[in-house]
Amino acid sequence: MRASTSRADRGRRALAVPGPLPAIVGRGSSSPRTGVLLVLALLLLAGLLGAANPAQATAVQREKAVVVDEEQVAPRQVDLTISSPALATEAKVRLLTPDGWEDRRPGQEWPVLYLLHGCCGDYTSWTGATDVEEFPELRDVLVVMPEAGVTGWYSDWWNYGEGGAPAWETFHLREVRKIVEGGYGAGDHRVVAGLSMGGFGALSYAARNPGFFRAAASYSGVVDNRHTPGAAGTILGFVRRYNLDPLALWGDSGTQADIWAAHNPVDLAHRLRNIPVYLSCGNGENGPLDPPDVSGGIEVLLEQENLLLADRLEEVGALHVVTHFYGPGTHAWAYWERELRLSLPLLLEALR
Repeated sequence: MRASTSRADRGRRALAVPGPLPAIVGRGSSSPRTGVLLVLALLLLAGLLGAANPAQATAVQREKAVVVDEEQVAPRQVDLTISSPALATEAKVRLLTPDGWEDRRPGQEWPVLYLLHGCCGDYTSWTGATDVEEFPELRDVLVVMPEAGVTGWYSDWWNYGEGGAPAWETFHLREVRKIVEGGYGAGDHRVVAGLSMGGFGALSYAARNPGFFRAAASYSGVVDNRHTPGAAGTILGFVRRYNLDPLALWGDSGTQADIWAAHNPVDLAHRLRNIPVYLSCGNGENGPLDPPDVSGGIEVLLEQENLLLADRLEEVGALHVVTHFYGPGTHAWAYWERELRLSLPLLLEALR
């Protein structure tokens, strides 16, 4: 479904939803038995020396991501602790499991919803702030909620051209995917949704990895990092707030503009045109789900970013875009839980 109204009208449009790290051997006898002992001694020495080398041991341990702990934290909620080479540390993933998952047969699979948290949150955010575990529509879906860093921006960090950790995109789309598909019942029918920074992640991941996700949804998402006035500075400010080097993320927004653009949903809109996309945002004014006298904040900026992306998707001929620019409403969980519910028909239809 394509937008057909103007940018100004789109914000007032009614909602439409379709149906992760000395021995010295002396000279002795030259008998065969002595030779064998000498070889064994040298092999033993080499093994001991290798085991005593922490760097080598770490490298071996980190050849692939592995689950180092698994905990049932609530009904249908399982937390995985993953040792990740991409992050050079351990990170958590929460699974919201479908009905019958505990008794799954070898090879049994479910469609997957990757549900991404926002800045300053973590892998527990969605279950802690919403009733997502009660959604009846998700009883037949495996929901994967990975850690993404308080301000990791769903990216493999540039690190001044050196790359390396943290590599969040690699963690999520390679390491976590292989783990959940290899042993936790995840199939290859996937959709993705997220709020704020996670909305950025949902759209950036879908655009950068064509075919990986069948649909994407963003709620109050940071969907532009370059074109909207204040967008780049806001992202850098969030990174700086947590005592991280903001230029290590994607570099300078001018000098490394190509890196910024390569992650930016607005610049990648043409790569989203063939999948269903759901965009929603408020305008920062006090809304029906807000406490009295609460208004403003980042939602004002994000509405402009989302309107720009909606226009760009229309320009590139996107086939199926649903927008819900609902006017009054702030950057708050009450709206994101509602928007997840409203976007589920689009997401679940894509999983069929």
